[in-house]
Amino acid sequence: MADSPLRVMIVDDSPSIRKAGEKILVAAGCLVMLAEDGFDCASKIKDFDPQLLFIDVLMPRLDGYQVTQLIRRHNEMKSTPVVMLSSKDGLFDKAKGMAAGATDYLTKPFNREDLINAIVKHVPGFSPL
Repeated sequence: MADSPLRVMIVDDSPSIRKAGEKILVAAGCLVMLAEDGFDCASKIKDFDPQLLFIDVLMPRLDGYQVTQLIRRHNEMKSTPVVMLSSKDGLFDKAKGMAAGATDYLTKPFNREDLINAIVKHVPGFSPL
């Protein structure tokens, strides 16, 4: 894995969140694909084949729970880590994310340490630049 960058997808309807996440992850040595909502994610995910996804919970059309459920229906994506991003940090919200198939849950606003720690936790062998 050290010879090719980690492929990470950020799915969020907020352009500022997408850009902030992209900036952090590119600086850490990741290859990043951005998607502005669940439909955008669905159209890009197969070609990009991410090794980890950060998915916002509240998005128009397809929310993060629905996108995660769709991802989990595909055999090749069943074990891909999905980290939910949400401004809500309640137990119910976290439980709902996990029930949808999320691997982990991060509360926004996040910082570099939050994102990098989530990747290190779920992607064996990843070490940021």
